[in-house]
Amino acid sequence: MAATMPSTKPLVAYLRVSTEAQEKTGLGLGAQAYAIKAFAADHGFEIIQAFQDTETGKGHDALETRPQLAAALKLAARLKCPIVVAKLDRLSRDVAFISGLMARKVPFIVANLGPDVDPFMLHVYAAFAEMERRVISTRTREALQRLKASGRKLGNPRITEIAQLGGAARKKVQDEHDARVAPIIREIVA
Repeated sequence: MAATMPSTKPLVAYLRVSTEAQEKTGLGLGAQAYAIKAFAADHGFEIIQAFQDTETGKGHDALETRPQLAAALKLAARLKCPIVVAKLDRLSRDVAFISGLMARKVPFIVANLGPDVDPFMLHVYAAFAEMERRVISTRTREALQRLKASGRKLGNPRITEIAQLGGAARKKVQDEHDARVAPIIREIVA
């Protein structure tokens, strides 16, 4: 008699970093991917597709500002499977958003909390993530104020030059577009 392999359950993965600099290093994304893959392997899931955003974790409007999260939720709904994130703050650092997902019965799993975490505990962890976001923001603002008070100039010293270069590049693209489109418009109008 042949042994049968246990069937795997489908899962949609979602990864998020807050800044392009974090995305470029790949460290945060790599750690999230590793945690999600380990979770899937340990709990009999198969990752069908992974989605990734580079966007802040704050705000209840995450579905508008994070198109890949919206796509992940849509695919998970179609497949009738959960979404997995490595840590809750990768999904959001906003209690209202997490609560809204839970109220809409959007199935999601937080890999570092396990597949059977109590909904009450998810609310508690979401509250801690939101508080952590505020603490990070305050700490950053205070550090920048100290630097400024010590006489350090903040920002890019070449900002005017960069803005001019950007404006020139935009004008060039617009001029090229106008040159391609103008004959078509003249033909339609004539």
